[in-house]
Amino acid sequence: MADKRDFYEVMGVPKNATEDEIKKAYRKLAKKYHPDLNPGDKEAEAKFKEVNEAYEVLSDKDKRARYDQFGHAGVDPNFGGGAGGGSPFTGDIDLGDIFNSFFGGFGGGGTRRANPNAPRRGSDTEGVVNISFEEAAKGCRKTISFNKIETCPDCGGSGAAKGTSPSTCSQCGGTGQVRINQRTPFGMVQTARTCDRCGGSGRVIDSPCHTCNGSGRVRKQKTIEINIPAGVDNDQMLNVSGQGNAGANGGPSGDLHVYVNVRPHPIFERRGDDVWCEMPITFSQAALGAEVTVPTIDGRVSYQVREGTQPGDVFKLKGKGIPHINGRGRGDQYVRMTIEVPKNLSQKQKQLLQEFDSCAEEKNYQKRKGFFDKIKEMFDEKKQS
Repeated sequence: MADKRDFYEVMGVPKNATEDEIKKAYRKLAKKYHPDLNPGDKEAEAKFKEVNEAYEVLSDKDKRARYDQFGHAGVDPNFGGGAGGGSPFTGDIDLGDIFNSFFGGFGGGGTRRANPNAPRRGSDTEGVVNISFEEAAKGCRKTISFNKIETCPDCGGSGAAKGTSPSTCSQCGGTGQVRINQRTPFGMVQTARTCDRCGGSGRVIDSPCHTCNGSGRVRKQKTIEINIPAGVDNDQMLNVSGQGNAGANGGPSGDLHVYVNVRPHPIFERRGDDVWCEMPITFSQAALGAEVTVPTIDGRVSYQVREGTQPGDVFKLKGKGIPHINGRGRGDQYVRMTIEVPKNLSQKQKQLLQEFDSCAEEKNYQKRKGFFDKIKEMFDEKKQS
């Protein structure tokens, strides 16, 4: 970690940079060092990986907060800061136990209470996966690491040390409740409350398991491979059933919620399931028409630019957008034309352009004609008034 550069330095942004500033910086650097634009350049490839690593941390609120506080150690899985790590206590609170402790003693006489030893489903846990624009469009499989609570492997969830087992609570006789008789102006009233010795379980662990300290569960970091469906979008949540925290008393595990972070693309922009990009062409290509090569998420395709194409004109490539997630069909790709104005012209080139402009007629400039018509109409209105 000592050899790693500061992530803010890598991105070229200050520590108080906004999400938009970080995203803008990433797009600029990713385009500059992208391997497709620097074939065979090992230095550019290394910088591209460094930029991706920095963006993966700074674009995630939780990871950025840990990085700001602890530096590289805060986001190093070996130091407990892996994806989805969060607080070491996340998901370790059982609301059922809290409600039982508050309301368990209020049931008088024949009031029934929930069985504290009944199977309970485990809570859900969370993780984050970072993918590229192309991976989101086409789908992929990704390995994700996250923290979860599992049944203790040494005691099998009983909480008792090997060779021992929980014993019946002598204070409540295994019922989990103790009854109290109180004298009131209305006579003797019997109330029940949760046994404070066994916590309502009816069992007592005399020799706790050394691995889990008697809780029956341990926190571990787990790594699994998940399927990312084609068409997934940024900030979407994928549910992985049964990969959450372990249940209690033999109950099922919760689920894993995976939040998707899609890195922006240096060329393409996603709008719903449609893809937008800009296509630069020369003045001659726009005026005379030409066959150009257009990049798409499926590769390059040829397109015939029509004669007289104007700056800002948009054409559509049907079916070249993002696949509809978990459905059929896909969006379209829209390409906006931009006209590149030549620079550093020679004297001969300037002369040819001047000759062309002097012999051009208004009919050659539809937009220019419309502009002069509006000026003429404005002066005619002033004369009449």
